[in-house]
Amino acid sequence: MNHDSHNETATGPNGTSGAAAGAALRPVLSVQPDQPYAFIRGSVRMDNFGLIADRLGELIGWLSAQGAEFAGAPFFRFNTVDMDGESDVEAGVPVVAAPAPEGDIQTGALPAGRYATVRHTGHPDQLFDVITALRTWADEEGLTWDMTPLEGGAERWGCRLESYLTDPSVEPDMDKWEIELSFRLADTD
Repeated sequence: MNHDSHNETATGPNGTSGAAAGAALRPVLSVQPDQPYAFIRGSVRMDNFGLIADRLGELIGWLSAQGAEFAGAPFFRFNTVDMDGESDVEAGVPVVAAPAPEGDIQTGALPAGRYATVRHTGHPDQLFDVITALRTWADEEGLTWDMTPLEGGAERWGCRLESYLTDPSVEPDMDKWEIELSFRLADTD
């Protein structure tokens, strides 16, 4: 999703880094249209996330072979989050127009709506603290996520994205990666 368009409000420059994530958190609220994408879905434990993460290269290669035009950075969409069990996660790529699905590669549209977005520069292992700070910020602002709590502490999300803006073939140092978190807010109308 292009979070530079349709900007609704901003709390300041967007960005966080490393240990100072909570202090530097400056989310941006934006309204986004539907976004076509292609994805591979999997059920994974957080301690074995590579099972889905490693499929991004396959998906990008397939889309390139189909002549698909990319519309943004590759991402992970968390449909469910269960820190102690299996999470339903998609490795995805936004596209201008989705090609016909094939095998376990599916297509769909990320839902339109209001999103809270924040960027983090640093290792993906630091994202837990950034997510915690983003959720605290939303609570303080009186915002409600498009999320339903499930049994055992798991959560079902309307749209929760973790986009990787840095190409690892250009910048292999994960401590320098730029990652964008974009969580859909509940409709308030």
